[in-house]
Amino acid sequence: MYLLKFKKNLVKKIWGGRGFETTLDFQLPTDELYGESWEVSCHQAGMSYVENGEFKGKSLEDIFKKYGTKLVGEEIVEKYGEKFPLLIKYLDINDKLSVQVHPSDEYALRVEKEFGKSEVWYVMEASSDAKLILGLKKEITPEIYEEKVKRKDFTELFNEVSVKKGDFIDVKPGVVHGTLEGSILICEIQQNSDTTYRIYDFDREVDGVKRELHLDKAMDVIQFGKDVNISSEDTRKKIRVQDATVEELIKGEYFSVDRLLVEGVFEDEAYKNFKVYSILDGEGTLKSDGVVYEVKKGDTYFIPAKTSVSINGRLEVMKSYI
Repeated sequence: MYLLKFKKNLVKKIWGGRGFETTLDFQLPTDELYGESWEVSCHQAGMSYVENGEFKGKSLEDIFKKYGTKLVGEEIVEKYGEKFPLLIKYLDINDKLSVQVHPSDEYALRVEKEFGKSEVWYVMEASSDAKLILGLKKEITPEIYEEKVKRKDFTELFNEVSVKKGDFIDVKPGVVHGTLEGSILICEIQQNSDTTYRIYDFDREVDGVKRELHLDKAMDVIQFGKDVNISSEDTRKKIRVQDATVEELIKGEYFSVDRLLVEGVFEDEAYKNFKVYSILDGEGTLKSDGVVYEVKKGDTYFIPAKTSVSINGRLEVMKSYI
């Protein structure tokens, strides 16, 4: 096993932009708008393929099936079997993201035959006017919501929250969310699911047709009165470890995420399960088993189970693990 880098799976979106090119230095294949880059995925809607080393050209699915515990760790296989548990993306949002909600495991496994969708957003960049929809207003009951939606009246339903660079948002299943204003670049860590229930899409059309809404399923899963946890750089606890500042962003049921600010050398010890490094800023190297990997902003590396890594340089790293 070695550190895996996957080919970026770039997805066009009507709310996308060119930020992957201008901010993250990705090579975009056309002049169109791109909203998602699937970085680590074992989902049929956007499978990851290795672009380095002996597994070059192979899918994450094939490697996972063949190497199982050696790749992801015994604990992961015991818990999830043949289902890879995480999906990691970058999002470039420059127009309104549809107002949407995700189901829990219980509902999604029963109705959609796949995982539910708990996800977190780390704001890498945001315009000064960036504003999100996060949850419903406190006074909105199921009865009020249902009556307004029947009338196609989506006013005064949603909480509006301004966000900035460095904010970390925990979007649990059942939380209504979307974007309203400004542009925002996000690193998203989520369960391995592509199930989204769209509530309102601002009456936009794609090829002359309005995008499908999923109002009945959304009503089934919305959590009314649920707060959304948002942390910012100045509120999070910081721990100094070696030449790095470490922030524990979330320690959750489905995944944990740490933010590492490295200025020098940080020895990340071998861990029982796999990890993923999202390089949010800077440049430097990763060294593992004597092999050195040059890394820069926008890169993503998969770290197999029981693999130690030396991180060297000036880097902001999002570390996702289970």
